[in-house]
Amino acid sequence: MTNWSAGRARGFARDVYDAVIVGGGHNGLVAAAYLARAGQSVLVLERLGHTGGAAVSTRPFPGVDARLSRYSYLVSLLPAKIVRELKLRFAVRERTVSSYTPAVRDGRPTGLLVGGGETRTRESFVRLTGSDREYERWRAFYAMTARVAEQVFPTLTEPLPSRAALRERIGDETAWRTLFEEPLGRTIEERFTDDLVRGVVLTDGLIGTFADAHDPSLAQNRCFLYHVIGGGTGDWNVPVGGMGALTDALAEAARSAGAEIVTGHEAVRIDTDGVTAAEVTFRTAVGEGRVTGRRVLVNASPRDLAGLLGTAPPRPAEGAQLKVNMLLRRLPRLKDTSVDPREAFAGTFHIGEGYAELARAYGQAAAGELPSAPPSEIYCHSLTDPGILAPDLVEQGYQTLTLFGLHTPARLFEKHAGGAAEAKEILLAATLAQLDAHLAEPIADCLAEDADGRPCIEAKTPLDLERELRLPGGNIFHRDLSWPYRAEEEPDPGRWGVETEHRTVLLCGAGAVRGGGVSGIPGHNAAMAVLGR
Repeated sequence: MTNWSAGRARGFARDVYDAVIVGGGHNGLVAAAYLARAGQSVLVLERLGHTGGAAVSTRPFPGVDARLSRYSYLVSLLPAKIVRELKLRFAVRERTVSSYTPAVRDGRPTGLLVGGGETRTRESFVRLTGSDREYERWRAFYAMTARVAEQVFPTLTEPLPSRAALRERIGDETAWRTLFEEPLGRTIEERFTDDLVRGVVLTDGLIGTFADAHDPSLAQNRCFLYHVIGGGTGDWNVPVGGMGALTDALAEAARSAGAEIVTGHEAVRIDTDGVTAAEVTFRTAVGEGRVTGRRVLVNASPRDLAGLLGTAPPRPAEGAQLKVNMLLRRLPRLKDTSVDPREAFAGTFHIGEGYAELARAYGQAAAGELPSAPPSEIYCHSLTDPGILAPDLVEQGYQTLTLFGLHTPARLFEKHAGGAAEAKEILLAATLAQLDAHLAEPIADCLAEDADGRPCIEAKTPLDLERELRLPGGNIFHRDLSWPYRAEEEPDPGRWGVETEHRTVLLCGAGAVRGGGVSGIPGHNAAMAVLGR
């Protein structure tokens, strides 16, 4: 490696920075803001023409002033301490309803509403199951996860604990065994008897994770854990202004602290002496250049990190979700008239997510078939935060719907006989048919139209996310989620879970230990590692 850099020739403020950050997604911006506020010189290189990565807000439908969170869409894991310490101009709102799950019992439409107060939730359980036994078990189970969340969440922004230390901190052997050692399916089957209730519990273990309830790898347990510890409470909050509001606030915080952020700069190689500095070669529309950092923080996947360093790639990752964005002229009426659509869609609206239905969809996908009744969950951002819509749309009753489909691994699109586009079309139609089965009117009749008269609906498969955002295999977590502790059977991830084999290079993306989701945690931890805190 040489010390030469084309930094000044490319308009940078200096040739050598304390930190060069590859990737301007939310984690990279968190790291940039922390380091710049600590007085370090920071340069962020972003490949795309804008910052934000997957946490962006866009207007996807021509001629319609609706600012949707196009990829990631809810905030749970973002610690309040990051918002507070970086003085971000960003806020979240709690959802009044946790979830609604429609069902058919004895030939009549009904459903399970969780939220709106303890009395109402209990009544909904009794109406669905015939007694309050499931509700009492539900309350006891989530009281346990809440206690675990209270202990585990603060550790995510501390040096990485050992397995034994985290177990001791939790201090509840039943909770530890339930969440960390036994397959989630066993726990669910032991604690709950109603198929629908079982399915609603299981879904948090399957969001972006292709696994069976009894998968011996416990991938479903890891996914479940991250979904129930957010904020130390497990609440899933709505970002005011959409996901782009968060990354815009982070970029502003980084720049105001002195960080330089340049877009249209794609890092293509990292050379390091392993001790004092690393050199990043980047490509722009007009050629290549190089810049040196005493530390280089990579806000990209472990696969891309390996590519930059020229080392062996990690085990391939695979995404397993269908993301659908919709704009409606009005919310659809429900067959279950006991619940207002505004309440049903205010939380997570579960579709085809009974326990047996989830198992059936997983079995079909594992066999290489598109699920015939694909499970999914929906929520309406605009009910909690109408400001993402233009005032005239709000006045007319327009609403957004975000649908997240499960058990749709990338392989189904890669290997479909009719091609990926046909697979997406078939899967989208089947998913909407599942929704329509619980509506009093087809969802298509409620869709708004764009300026060209086309329905306001778009779908993103794992292959789309691979192409547009370079998520490996379309995996929204960059790789399988890790346990939030130092695992003895894995290579030492370092004090903060972001270190690599090179002292000068750190991983600050979602693929770091304790990464995944829109959290900013890997960015925070990489900055703390650099600062030696």
